[in-house]
Amino acid sequence: MQLFSTFETNGFLEMAISTLEKRGIPKESIFAVPLDNRAENRKIFDTLHRSDGTSLIDIGMGLATAFSVIGASIGFKLAWGPIYWGLIGAFAGFVLGFSIRLFLELVFKKKKRVLKGKHSEVILIVDCEESEAELIENILWSHFALGVAKIKRLKS
Repeated sequence: MQLFSTFETNGFLEMAISTLEKRGIPKESIFAVPLDNRAENRKIFDTLHRSDGTSLIDIGMGLATAFSVIGASIGFKLAWGPIYWGLIGAFAGFVLGFSIRLFLELVFKKKKRVLKGKHSEVILIVDCEESEAELIENILWSHFALGVAKIKRLKS
């Protein structure tokens, strides 16, 4: 039987491996694979197939609504009328809100996009007998594994 688990790169992984070795699991049966970090910077603009869940137009839409109401109200006294001034206010509010959000994403949230300080996870594979699987799973969970999966070997 094989147990697959994922860990963050920290001391708990080392403690889990040493605990497994103390419980009689040979070193040859324990295999740790570190995952590579992302090499490219994260993209700001979403595509049709990929989205990070961050909206750049939320502030823009709110300001567009507010500025269009103000523009339409003031437009009753101006030469072009309320419709044109409402549209001008909506456009100006959207551009202002989009600019604010883009500035916040580029300057203040750059650290979050680059993932500085985040290390890749490690996949730990333990090859064991079926009778030891429950013990090993409990050891992995007690050392803060992010996830654990058991796979039974096919008999040939």
